[in-house]
Amino acid sequence: MKRHVRRLPATTLGPLSSEAAAELLMEQVRDAVDKGATVVLGGGRPDLPGAFFEPTLLTDVTPDMRAYREELFGPVATVYRVADEDEALALANTSPYGLGGAVFAADPERARGVADRMEAGMVWINHPTASGPELPCGGIKRSGYGRELGDVGIVEFANRKLVRYVDADAPIGEVLG
Repeated sequence: MKRHVRRLPATTLGPLSSEAAAELLMEQVRDAVDKGATVVLGGGRPDLPGAFFEPTLLTDVTPDMRAYREELFGPVATVYRVADEDEALALANTSPYGLGGAVFAADPERARGVADRMEAGMVWINHPTASGPELPCGGIKRSGYGRELGDVGIVEFANRKLVRYVDADAPIGEVLG
């Protein structure tokens, strides 16, 4: 069933893909809050028709919470306080997912070094995400297999087959090389 949602002129964030997606996200946020996470912003569903979810910011998220170990497909961000770059990388790399990440830094060389150590299929520096048809994208770990887009991606969608002709009367030595 196609659902039409009225768009307000000031809308900058649309609804999630489905009501089920919004309900799942609400369950993940509730689980985190019930186990001690702090809601700094949002945390609920606005009173609008459709699968809308408030932009939400969570802190104090711990490994026993779903928001720590599950992907949050909606406008929910978790913020962690760490002592240094090594601790930040250790935290990021404990995730079973690895689609993409971002590094924000004034020093480009340092940012590249962090990006190299980050376990993700794609890393952006000083930008949350970017995409283009010429840029292959894809994840590692439990975030997909292979790449799409770009010349690398074309190969992922191609079914290749080897067909080799050998004359029926060819000596076996010639066939085996």
